Amino acid sequence: MTAPGLIADIGGTNARFALVPPGASQGQQPLTLPCADFPGPAEAALAYLRKVAPPAPPARAAFAVACPVLADSVAMTNHAWRFSIEEVRQTLSLERLEVVNDFIAVALAVPHLQAADQATICPGRSAPGAPIAVAGPGTGLGVSLLVPRQGRWQAIATEGGHVTMAAQTAREDAILAWLRQHFDHVSAERLLSGPGLANIHAALRGLAGLPPQPLAPADITGQALAGEPLARESLDLFFAFLGTFCGNLALTLGARGGLALAGGILPRLLPALKASAFAERFRDKGRFRDWLAPLPVDLVTHPYPAFVGLAGLVNGEI
Repeated sequence: MTAPGLIADIGGTNARFALVPPGASQGQQPLTLPCADFPGPAEAALAYLRKVAPPAPPARAAFAVACPVLADSVAMTNHAWRFSIEEVRQTLSLERLEVVNDFIAVALAVPHLQAADQATICPGRSAPGAPIAVAGPGTGLGVSLLVPRQGRWQAIATEGGHVTMAAQTAREDAILAWLRQHFDHVSAERLLSGPGLANIHAALRGLAGLPPQPLAPADITGQALAGEPLARESLDLFFAFLGTFCGNLALTLGARGGLALAGGILPRLLPALKASAFAERFRDKGRFRDWLAPLPVDLVTHPYPAFVGLAGLVNGEI
């Protein structure tokens, strides 16, 4: 009997596991385990395998982790886990274990998603065989580039979320100036993330002479959708800044294949995103408007896109 592959999406709080039969594009028998219950990913994986009892032990695995993966030693950003990829491979008796950054796993999913797993933000047509840019506001701002290579897609990790944020209007200039009083470097991530939305809201309050009122990003979006003026402006500015950033990204990377938006924030705000200034700001690049105009922009709405990317990795399809 052919053994399934093992995949895991490991965050700062939970590790979500699944099995992938040979040739499958989706994980099966998913189970979420608290990271705090285990000393490391190997022990969590063993607990998962005992629970689901696959017909044959996995020989291949692919894990996504919420931290940079630069060498064999991995240190989780928001959790105490520190582990060696090779030691985990040996503990699980695997022939092969691939560990990638979690946003790389999301990016790898993009070419394999079905139409039902995406929503069109800007209609267009991809240039065949051209790179695709991927950006995802969430806890931070993930940025990746997909390039075709030998009939497959390769995801290139970047730190594009930490480029300096640019303004397009006097109001945005004022917001960036206010934020520079609080941060040494006002990067895109300082505005285009969950904490970034809170930063925009704080800046607007400061510019209005209002006292600080720390709010969670979810509270700001809730107030915005209910029509509260300052929260509404915060969300409008978030989308406008995002459009500017994504247009810059597409130009910088030569992403004639289009742009994919991902992350945990945008799928919950799809109607507001479609009605926002995002599309206009994405294309608003003067002489290069015509270059950007045909590029498609799609939002990933699949609930677990990292699992799609990991399934391709574990089956050797990516």
